[in-house]
Amino acid sequence: MRRGGYPTKGAAQRALSTVLARCGAGIKVDDRQTVSAYLAGWLDGKQHALKPKTLHRYTEIVTKELIPALGALPLEQLHHEHVTAFITDLTEANRGSPTIRYIHAVLSSALSDAVKHRRLAHNVAQHTALPPMNTAERKPWTVMQAVAFLDYTHRTNDRLADLFEVIIGTGLRRGEALALRWSDVDLTARVLVIHPERGTLSDVAGRLMFTAPKTKGSAAGVGLSKRVVAAFQQQATRQAVERAEWAECYEDDDLVFARVNGAPLRPDWVLGRFHDLTERAGLPRVRLHDLRHLAATIMITTGVPLALVSKTLRHATSGITADLCGHLTIGGGTGRRRLPR
Repeated sequence: MRRGGYPTKGAAQRALSTVLARCGAGIKVDDRQTVSAYLAGWLDGKQHALKPKTLHRYTEIVTKELIPALGALPLEQLHHEHVTAFITDLTEANRGSPTIRYIHAVLSSALSDAVKHRRLAHNVAQHTALPPMNTAERKPWTVMQAVAFLDYTHRTNDRLADLFEVIIGTGLRRGEALALRWSDVDLTARVLVIHPERGTLSDVAGRLMFTAPKTKGSAAGVGLSKRVVAAFQQQATRQAVERAEWAECYEDDDLVFARVNGAPLRPDWVLGRFHDLTERAGLPRVRLHDLRHLAATIMITTGVPLALVSKTLRHATSGITADLCGHLTIGGGTGRRRLPR
């Protein structure tokens, strides 16, 4: 390796010492590789390791955030100060705390891989001061509000009423409910199973894809209450009418919840419909994912053991369930009216 252009002999000696120290530690030396080139190669290596939606989000972060800000720097000259200045710029641009933390997490993950593969001596993104998260307590609906919402959707005969019944009654994630097929549901045994390979529906850059659920533990069975079984039966009746109306043009992929022609529902459209129905019902706006927490709250307040609630939600541990949902029952904030089981 030959390098020149140092202003003094001392500067050249220090550079030589750095190279020798890295070589002695078994770390690859390539002072011409930029952060941009490294991140591009890192993404290529993640093609088969990440789920399509996650890979798409990582790619957007790398190409739109990291490379424009840090890409021109040689990888080996990237320092903690560069990362700190980058985070400061994002904060001053009024980027949200969750967004900044996600961008930082992608950069830190990439640099951790560089350390693991002996490309860097340490991860300079570690110990970076990040903006605080908004720790305001989540306020999902009370049981009475959930009942009012479901009453409204059924009274107006909205075709997604039974979808929301199932989500509230089981705690399924949106993508899991939209990927559900009739072959996954056993109404006699009152159980459904999240498929391990096609258990969730995601929108990846405008393309709908059936992929593995969030975690390996998510691919499991979920018990069904009588009310949820009734919702499935009503959905089957509604779907039979739509199938007959579309005849041979019906796209029959066995989906439980689909468009009128049998095609998959777009997750963002379902979210928009949920917010629209919420407003029409005169209820406070909440996230669709909050219905999953509401399902946990209903189970906890009706005396279901925390371990069983955790198993139903398919959390990795009961501790996760307690952290996410346990505080929601404090003070009896769910109301007195119960959803029939």
